[in-house]
Amino acid sequence: MLRRLLLAVGLFSTASVAFGAGLAFQRLALHDYEDGPQIQPGYEYLPGETVWFSARIAGYSRQVQDAESQLDHVRLTWQIRPADASGTLIIPPLRGVIDETLRPEDKDWVPKFLASFQVPPYAPRGVYKIPVLVRDEVSSAELSGQIEFRVRSEDDPAADAPFGVRNFRFLAKEDDRFALRPPVFHQGAGLFARFEIIGYKLEGNNHFSVEYGLSILGPPTPEGESKPLFTQESAAADAGESFYPQRWILGGFGLNLDKDVPLGQHILVLTLRDKISGAAIELREPFEVRE
Repeated sequence: MLRRLLLAVGLFSTASVAFGAGLAFQRLALHDYEDGPQIQPGYEYLPGETVWFSARIAGYSRQVQDAESQLDHVRLTWQIRPADASGTLIIPPLRGVIDETLRPEDKDWVPKFLASFQVPPYAPRGVYKIPVLVRDEVSSAELSGQIEFRVRSEDDPAADAPFGVRNFRFLAKEDDRFALRPPVFHQGAGLFARFEIIGYKLEGNNHFSVEYGLSILGPPTPEGESKPLFTQESAAADAGESFYPQRWILGGFGLNLDKDVPLGQHILVLTLRDKISGAAIELREPFEVRE
């Protein structure tokens, strides 16, 4: 009976554990490149840029793996959930494991993990957050923390913004940054325009689909009628899907004005359609043609 009791007790024996002083982050940091220098205070990321993140952890516990050889086992799991200013995840959560066997000479070893991700191409401006969760699988202790970073970009459209266009601007050259004011073009020259489409409907997987056409109306006749000089019913279309919702679409076009195009006031008519919701709008923007 005594022997059976001893065997039963032996089944419930546990390995020796050296508990840490208290799980804590030694450092959370953002870097210029992988494991490079830390970014400067006030740095602003741009859409499409890579964020390099690192974490150092202190106060972890060790489990004796081999007492005779003085080997200890350390196992930590981690997760980060980068999110925008509204709390929407910008990528799926990133997870990893730190699993190491330590020798006596590793007494100063510090667990560390690196992670990188890309700021979405259409990420809006704001203060973004990287919540971090670490679990010590030896002691079952958990640790959470957070680091922030700024993104310099366009403003996010309001959640209830109707289907439409924002920031329409005529340009003197295709790659100009600033609008042409007043919008005056010359016979035989190029006409360029840029705008952003907002308020379209998103389906599963943040799928969107829009299209637009354009027409140019000439100067009014004596009767006040403006006749089309050029029409392209389907000038462009855009569709896609992504993990992070794309809240605006860049649109634009370029046209070559004939040398004999009438002088005077013209109207650009832009017709847009959301192929998912069926919504459609028409935008009219005046411009002038001179010699």
